[in-house]
Amino acid sequence: MIMARARTSSTQVEPNGAGMAAILAAGIGCAALGIFDFLGDAFASVGRFFSFYAPVGTLSGVTDSAILVWLLSWFVLAKRWSGRNVVLGHCFLAFALLLVGVLFTFPPFIDLLQGK
Repeated sequence: MIMARARTSSTQVEPNGAGMAAILAAGIGCAALGIFDFLGDAFASVGRFFSFYAPVGTLSGVTDSAILVWLLSWFVLAKRWSGRNVVLGHCFLAFALLLVGVLFTFPPFIDLLQGK
């Protein structure tokens, strides 16, 4: 005789906070990369600040700083949102920040902003 198991329906939703923290942190990091790149290119003093390794120029400091911003934002968001359900709208904000990062690393757009 085979006994059938009673199925229990679970309406509990698994928390999405950790995943949303990673997605939003990626958008923040992309935006930081674009903004740092633009500022390093537009202003000589900022370019000198971002020049961590002279043979590479500003790119060394821009990428290192953007990675630091990404990791810090991921750490903070993951701590705050761990085990929670987060609104999906933050994902759309991450895509908007990604678009900012792409625009500010796109040379024709940077030239347009700088008036070149």
